[in-house]
Amino acid sequence: MNINKNHSLQQMLSVILISFTVISCVTINIYFPAAAAEKVAEQIVNDVLQSGEPDANEDKKVIENENNQSQLNSSPIEQIAQFSSHSLSTLVDFIIPVAEAGQANISIDSPKIRSIRKSMEKRQSKLRPYYASGAVGFTNNGLIASVSNKGLSVKQKSTVKKLIRSENKDRQSLYAEIANANGHPEWKADIQKTFSKTWINKISSGWMYQVPSGQWKRK
Repeated sequence: MNINKNHSLQQMLSVILISFTVISCVTINIYFPAAAAEKVAEQIVNDVLQSGEPDANEDKKVIENENNQSQLNSSPIEQIAQFSSHSLSTLVDFIIPVAEAGQANISIDSPKIRSIRKSMEKRQSKLRPYYASGAVGFTNNGLIASVSNKGLSVKQKSTVKKLIRSENKDRQSLYAEIANANGHPEWKADIQKTFSKTWINKISSGWMYQVPSGQWKRK
């Protein structure tokens, strides 16, 4: 009788130990929530680009006058103990959906992210004329770059360099901060890649963008 009881206890303890191992693996291997990242990127990109929209023909005028966001909820020990007479696969089926549920959203609600977005939105009215003229384009890695200096004065060339430098600094900070705010700094590269596609999808007709090969094309 005692032998059977001890055997059952050992079996239960074994299941509990294996369960904690499974939980650890699930917690570590959290997949990048691509769909949520796309929604976040679309929201931010729309806000940034629309903030720089001028009145009709304003782009031309400006360029001519330029000089100025679960921790996995582990089930209670009592719940785990109930699996002592069940297969491990049943426990795994219970744990994994909980982990996946915690991956559904990406938070962008932090003071740093709000500050970066505000800075980018404020800059767009200055950048937009250079996007429209083809002087500045959207790269294939989520940044911007100089495409052509043709027709720009010395002062305008200097302005373009400063704008590009400031914008790219903000963009890099934005991607990193979104990853950090969600507790996964390793997501930075994936977030940047997601934003890269979104920027290019959202730019206006006639603006320049870079294809994967590195060549520049007009949308």
